[in-house]
Amino acid sequence: MRRTSFKLCSIFFTFATAAICGVVGDTKDIPAYPAPPSRPPNIVFVLADDYGYHDVGYHGSRIRTPTLDRLASEGVRLENYYVQPICTPTRSQLMSGRYQIHTGLQHSIIWASQPNALPLDSPTLADKMREAGYATHAVGKWHLGFYKQEYLPTNRGFDSFYGYLTGSESYYNHSNCYNISGEELFSENGTYSTHLFTRQAVNIVKNHSPSKPLFLYLAYQSVHGPLEVPDIYMEPYQDIQNVRRRIYAGMVACMDEGVKNLTEALLDAELWDNTVFVFSTDNGGPVRNAANNWPLRGAKDTLWEGGVHGVGFVHSNFIKQKGVINRGLIHVSDWFPTLLGLAGASLSGAKPLDGFDQWATISEGKASPRTELLHNIDILFPPAGDTLYPEAFDTSVRAAIRSGDMKLITGDPGEGEWTPPPEEDNLLPTSFSSDSPSADAQNVWLFNIMADPEERHDLSQQYPDVVKKLLQRLQYYNSTAVQPRYPPIDPNCDPAMHGGVWGPWE
Repeated sequence: MRRTSFKLCSIFFTFATAAICGVVGDTKDIPAYPAPPSRPPNIVFVLADDYGYHDVGYHGSRIRTPTLDRLASEGVRLENYYVQPICTPTRSQLMSGRYQIHTGLQHSIIWASQPNALPLDSPTLADKMREAGYATHAVGKWHLGFYKQEYLPTNRGFDSFYGYLTGSESYYNHSNCYNISGEELFSENGTYSTHLFTRQAVNIVKNHSPSKPLFLYLAYQSVHGPLEVPDIYMEPYQDIQNVRRRIYAGMVACMDEGVKNLTEALLDAELWDNTVFVFSTDNGGPVRNAANNWPLRGAKDTLWEGGVHGVGFVHSNFIKQKGVINRGLIHVSDWFPTLLGLAGASLSGAKPLDGFDQWATISEGKASPRTELLHNIDILFPPAGDTLYPEAFDTSVRAAIRSGDMKLITGDPGEGEWTPPPEEDNLLPTSFSSDSPSADAQNVWLFNIMADPEERHDLSQQYPDVVKKLLQRLQYYNSTAVQPRYPPIDPNCDPAMHGGVWGPWE
């Protein structure tokens, strides 16, 4: 098989460039819409990386996010919305509509050096969009595997891809990129990635032919580490004493501005009135990287609410009830059937889905079809404690499930501190008193999330029958799981062997 040439580069496709994002400012007035047109809607999905629950303005943040605040207030805020605690699992469930236990990605992430990827046994969201006649474009972070050519975004349903394939990189030195076009693009070295990816998304909108509906997936690097941002975005936050938090605030502000520029481009191209715009984070914010999930417990990489309770909203002319807060139970896997339903796409060829079509819930406020949510079952995570109920699911295994208002956690869920109140500008984890036993001696927790969203009051001793019922549900889900895919590092991945950049090596 012919090997594609690799070049050290900064980004991937050679679309015409436009001016980078401007300085921080107010959003352009967005006019009232006419009645929804009958043709399939454009779908724009913006995914933020490592974005803390508290770090959006409408959750009371000190950080200014005027664009996100306005779009959310005019649309539907999703306040019972869940993602996965780390990057690859969320992206895999968005693109497949299936729980990670059904794709083999239930443990950790896909590391750049692993021969691993989202399996090819079921079509992706982009595959089905393209099949339905959509122009499909991905910009930003992929992180769903790339060790073989067939796993590249352009072989998973996207007409174009402009970004990086790995889990992280520098915001200025884009050395982790893979240049599908085979051209050297050194000129972008030194350009901040939020500007770069926004510019590319704007170019796609400007060059889009109205003969086809548009599916644009903008997966920002922001606000994942490393903590880097142009100084201008930190100027409004000089009062924040914690330097890392000040940089993080600037990164959020720059991302908010990027969303502003993208929505204005959609307006200018006369696409906005026929667009469904979705914003989501991929997981909770990492407190160690200056993110804030207050008042939720835990952070990225944990099964506490701070790791899995997502920031999300939808803005569209198609929404029947606007300017509302929706508290229906919604999960990232639900976007697959929901968006394909809006697109009029067929679900044929897809393996059985774990996601639900949530459009009636989002648009009309109808009851969510989802009454249960599996957060994960990770049999490769080190076990914690003893098995408490031999006839049921092994409580030493790291797992979590939500059924109705009740959430059960087993095994080791990760650090369970609460981020300090944001006004303290002190991002070190601080323990709060709780009536729960010490986590060191415990491997089962039960919470009523609607009554106790901060997970301060463990009910596992009070309601043992509920614990056993949810353990039975975990046992059921575990019986449907495929074996985890977590191969060892392949030394053939070394970028030095492939032109100096991460890309396919088999």
